[in-house]
Amino acid sequence: MSSCFLDLPHAPLQPLRLPWLESANIEVAILRLDLIDPLISGNKWFKLRHHLLQAHEARAPGLISLGGNHSNHLHALAAAGKRFGFATAGLLRGHAQDTPTVRDLHALGMELHWLGHGGYRARHQPGFWAPWQARYPGWHCIPEGGGGLKGALGCALIVEQARLQLAALGWPDYHAWWLAAGTGTTLAGLVLAEAGRHAVHGALAVPLGHGVPQAVAELAGTRGYQLHEACRSGFARVDDELLAFIDETEHHTGIPLEALYTGKALLALREQAQAGLFAAGTRLIFLHTGGLQGRRGYL
Repeated sequence: MSSCFLDLPHAPLQPLRLPWLESANIEVAILRLDLIDPLISGNKWFKLRHHLLQAHEARAPGLISLGGNHSNHLHALAAAGKRFGFATAGLLRGHAQDTPTVRDLHALGMELHWLGHGGYRARHQPGFWAPWQARYPGWHCIPEGGGGLKGALGCALIVEQARLQLAALGWPDYHAWWLAAGTGTTLAGLVLAEAGRHAVHGALAVPLGHGVPQAVAELAGTRGYQLHEACRSGFARVDDELLAFIDETEHHTGIPLEALYTGKALLALREQAQAGLFAAGTRLIFLHTGGLQGRRGYL
């Protein structure tokens, strides 16, 4: 079983051609993590990798984690559990709701527990996991969103996948990364892997109060990256300008986007490119972090 985890599918690195990139004279290639797997999609696969290996080595009977009712993380975790033979349980924010994601979680065999909003806020308190570990003895507990050092170390492999494809793209090298930041784990993984060789730009898809700068600093230090505001006034906030931008981009490229992370990150890149952040001739790798199942939550 372990070889299944070690042999990660490779995401294709494709040229991204858009009129505003041509106007800014910037070259961008998009690493399509949305294409690595139909269910264990995007950066979630990488964030789960070390947890799955550890659970397998410990012979854990199951996996348990937290998320919301549209959670890409829980969706990927439920799919991974079903595929690799782990039972799964999800601790969900708020009260029971019927969403496409929740229906998928049920279908994939995940046992759901709705914590209410107050109960979910307690997830960072000491002793939060104790009653769940008593209820599910021996199960492997995974932080919300797959965050933390294990998740970041798994995401370091994303850099390796991109580097292996530079020659096929005709690039001798690249100058920087651009990606959405939701928990900061994927961003931290790229910073760790790059070790200062290339800059990493994180488009904050959540408000500053969600603690992304602190999380990245704790995992990867304070150098080698830059954060940019991209949340559009709130977590999971979707507006007409953003949706119109996504429609236009999909029309030009044929690449599907979701609005909460990748779409916001690409719109923020357009804003910064038009503001002159990058010199002419800059080569960027834009990370498509998957999560397309979440589109059903707002379409």
